[in-house]
Amino acid sequence: MSSIAARFRDALEDVRDPDLAGPELLPARLARACARTLGVDGAGLSVGTAGAARLPLGASSVTSDLAERLQFTAGDGPCTAAQRHGEPVFAATTDLRRRWPGYAGLLLGQTPYRAVVALPIGETLAGPGALDLFFTDESAVPELDVFEAMAVGDLACSALGDAAVWAQWAREGGPAWLHGPASRRRRDVWTAAGRVAMARDASAPAAVELLRAAARATGRTVDDLAGDVVAGRVDPADLRPAGGLPPAPRD
Repeated sequence: MSSIAARFRDALEDVRDPDLAGPELLPARLARACARTLGVDGAGLSVGTAGAARLPLGASSVTSDLAERLQFTAGDGPCTAAQRHGEPVFAATTDLRRRWPGYAGLLLGQTPYRAVVALPIGETLAGPGALDLFFTDESAVPELDVFEAMAVGDLACSALGDAAVWAQWAREGGPAWLHGPASRRRRDVWTAAGRVAMARDASAPAAVELLRAAARATGRTVDDLAGDVVAGRVDPADLRPAGGLPPAPRD
């Protein structure tokens, strides 16, 4: 039987999608290799940055990427809990509904996933890493070898570390994998929150919560709404608090 490292390497080499070829998309390739190695339905990589903010790096699929953005929109979930406490979190459908009803409603309603396993993994240049695993069948969770999953997560962290050392850094600073699409979208949230805070004379945390409430009110993710604020399609002064509807984006 081949080693975990060999199986992970083979899975990574099999990721030949031309849309994932850029250095900034290394986390997406690694997430796809993690999912294939562990036999799960989806995976996502993220880091905990300064101030405990969660920065997504890449996901194995569009649906896995959405699952992360839905959790950020809800404000809490198994992945943020694993990051906060530094220990694995296992959440089947019942657990999701009991502990994180807001996230459960979004995840179960907009994705086929019915269980989540969130694992804190090794340190990256940007902070402690996290590997999120998604399951369409919650009965498959007990079959997951946690030690193997942690090892795969550490292999992904090592690959990110190697790229940080040997690859050319991005113009924005840091390795290119810190500036992929998922990370850029999340940084737009902080930019949008700053504009909302100024427009409404609110604190930064209050501005983020207002963005979350406005996004949930219209069935969107915070990242999508923030993109409209940054692009000028939504005026931050017009956003309404929880219970109200934000305006539609301007063309």
